[in-house]
Amino acid sequence: MTMNQMKTIELDEGWNFMQTGIIKLKRILEGNQEAQFSSEEYMMLYTTIYNMCTQKAPHDFSQQLYDKYKQSFDDYISSMVVPSLREKHDEFMLRELVKRWTNHKVMVRWLSRFFHYLDRYFIARRSLPPLKEVGLVCFRDLVYQEFKVNARDAVITQARHFLFWCAYFSCIDVVPRFILIVLRQIDQEREGQLIDRALLKNVVDIFVEIGMEQMDFYQNDFEDAVLNDTAAYYSRKASNWIVEDSCPEYMLKVEECLKKEKERVSHYLHSSSETKLLEKVQNELLVVNTNQLLEKEHSGCRVLLRDEKVEDLSRMYRLFHKIPKGLEHVANMFKQHVTSEGKILVQQAEDAATNKAEKAGGAHEQTFVRKVIELHDKYFEYVTDCFSNNTLFHKALKEAFEVFCNKTVAGSSSAELLASFCDDVLKKGGSEKLSEEAIEETLDKVVKLLVYISDKDLFAEFYRKKLSRRLLFDKSANDDHERVILTKLKQQCGGQFTSKMEGMVTDLTLAKDQNSHFQEYLSQNQAANPGMEFTVTVLTTGFWPSYKSSDLSLPAEMVKCVQVFKDFYQTRTKHRKLTWIYSLGTCHINGKFEQKTIELILGTYQAAVLLLFNSSDKLSYSDIKTQLNLADEDLVRLLQSLACAKYKILIKEPNTKSVSTNDSFTFNSKFTDKMRRIRVPLPPVDERKKVVEDVDKDRRYAIDAAIVRIMKSRKVLGHQQLVMECVEQLSKMFKPDFKAIKKRMEDLITRDYLERDKENPNVFRYLA
Repeated sequence: MTMNQMKTIELDEGWNFMQTGIIKLKRILEGNQEAQFSSEEYMMLYTTIYNMCTQKAPHDFSQQLYDKYKQSFDDYISSMVVPSLREKHDEFMLRELVKRWTNHKVMVRWLSRFFHYLDRYFIARRSLPPLKEVGLVCFRDLVYQEFKVNARDAVITQARHFLFWCAYFSCIDVVPRFILIVLRQIDQEREGQLIDRALLKNVVDIFVEIGMEQMDFYQNDFEDAVLNDTAAYYSRKASNWIVEDSCPEYMLKVEECLKKEKERVSHYLHSSSETKLLEKVQNELLVVNTNQLLEKEHSGCRVLLRDEKVEDLSRMYRLFHKIPKGLEHVANMFKQHVTSEGKILVQQAEDAATNKAEKAGGAHEQTFVRKVIELHDKYFEYVTDCFSNNTLFHKALKEAFEVFCNKTVAGSSSAELLASFCDDVLKKGGSEKLSEEAIEETLDKVVKLLVYISDKDLFAEFYRKKLSRRLLFDKSANDDHERVILTKLKQQCGGQFTSKMEGMVTDLTLAKDQNSHFQEYLSQNQAANPGMEFTVTVLTTGFWPSYKSSDLSLPAEMVKCVQVFKDFYQTRTKHRKLTWIYSLGTCHINGKFEQKTIELILGTYQAAVLLLFNSSDKLSYSDIKTQLNLADEDLVRLLQSLACAKYKILIKEPNTKSVSTNDSFTFNSKFTDKMRRIRVPLPPVDERKKVVEDVDKDRRYAIDAAIVRIMKSRKVLGHQQLVMECVEQLSKMFKPDFKAIKKRMEDLITRDYLERDKENPNVFRYLA
């Protein structure tokens, strides 16, 4: 190939020379024995194009050469590529397609080098498609268009045994024949047959490469067909599996299908198809059949929860959390199941309470709380492990526990039961025999349950009552545990919730210091010493529950003790007044009986009664009442404990089981017991009514404060909005009744805190 570059080259002459190079390139591509282009040949071909493009008009053949460049591809594809593809079928057609595409890219690369001058100047100036793009478009238009056939005919002729495709492709005008072959290959693999994945990868790459950095061609022509075929395939599979398989078996198949489809994408589909492909599979296998799958009678979600199939529940979560709103149905069934389990516990506790054989001093109540804790542990573990801490399931668990945790059990509210359970764990000699670590863990679980209790203020009051008894009567097993639970309650419910309880614990600490100072005072003032061991616990009124105080006429021995401490306290402070709560006192007195002396541990009132018999052998009911200045209600309880209970320290006449105003009492000198020290308990008093009354009173104050706070900041507010804001503010401690709020609003109007708008009675105004 030589040519005189100095003379003008005519179009035909120059093109004939270029044809020799193009023909050689085609022969190389067809596999004929042909030597590769030498650098000299390449330079001659390049120079020819250069000269023909740089000649002066009318011999500048740039446009003509640009057209002939495209024509070269058209001729080669029409004469060689298309006929060779027509001869092939099925997998052989795909192999031929891959081969022809590979050759075509080689041809584009060489010809674009020969015609490179066009790219640099002519195409840039005219804003024409570059040479590489022109070459690729030729293959796309001619080969792709050639093999677009009627979809129905293609299915019948090329995939006769896949007749189900007709239903899908009947709505599409045309689709490339080789796409149908790819789809058939994919479905064969889904059915367990081995296919050439590398071949499919190369075919898919053609769709991506031919789009020239645009995915439209891949997505519109190939991906859409794959997605629709996938939907049709799994729709058929699902219709069979949902009938034949149990829920766990079905989910295993779905999980395996999703895994294989993901692998399919990694092996030969484009990565951008993964999400869409998996969504199609999920839609056909899960979304369409959600209700039927989850509600299967013998293997659905409820059965899995009932039978504790943790692994299957985890799989259910993994599958359904990928679907928009897929977990809502699962979470709702979880909530219903937990609610049902909780209601069973409530019913069992009710049955135990009414069953005569179960009357064991409230043991059924402790059992109920323990079972609720175990239930919460179990399903909280489900939420964290099976359901990956999903907020939807946390909410379902919370709503389920709120349903049955706020029910009354055997006449007691859950708030009271929780407080009693804590008391049993924390006091000495409680039925809950636990290790140090187990106690802390149990307390932590109780605090978690408190979240579900709507009447937290009621729990606080019951807990405060029981805490006071543990602290004052030295029944607390461990001070550290008392502080631990207060810290947990403070973290859960806020500082205001535990402020009084913390004050109570602090009072006891200060009381110990004060008693040591009192003992020093007595040692320094021997004349003031009452002649007996005597300690006083000073409490802060605002921290402790309210106690009934009475003008008890103390025996002379006790009067001196009280006066000594008053004198001491005056030396410490002159601005505080002491109110004596004798009902909380404890006395140790020696009872000298005929057989032996026994130390009696009594309440102050009980001790006062017994001390009267030091100076009298026999006393009537009225004598005791007069000397001690006690109310009938209190005196009956005292005499009942001393004359009619387990330890009959007094003898009552007549000998009946109840105390009346006509009875008389004598000291039982023949009383004895195998123990040298005994505690004589008072008959228990049901404090529930008083606690509830105190809480109701506090709630009225809380509602008043909330209304005033809201109105002070808003000045003018409608009735409905005021009620809703009030409920929102108070709901952290209790759920206020709408009628109670309305009643408090009316009360505040009468007290000139609020007034109704003159024009609209449903609007309130704040009065400064």
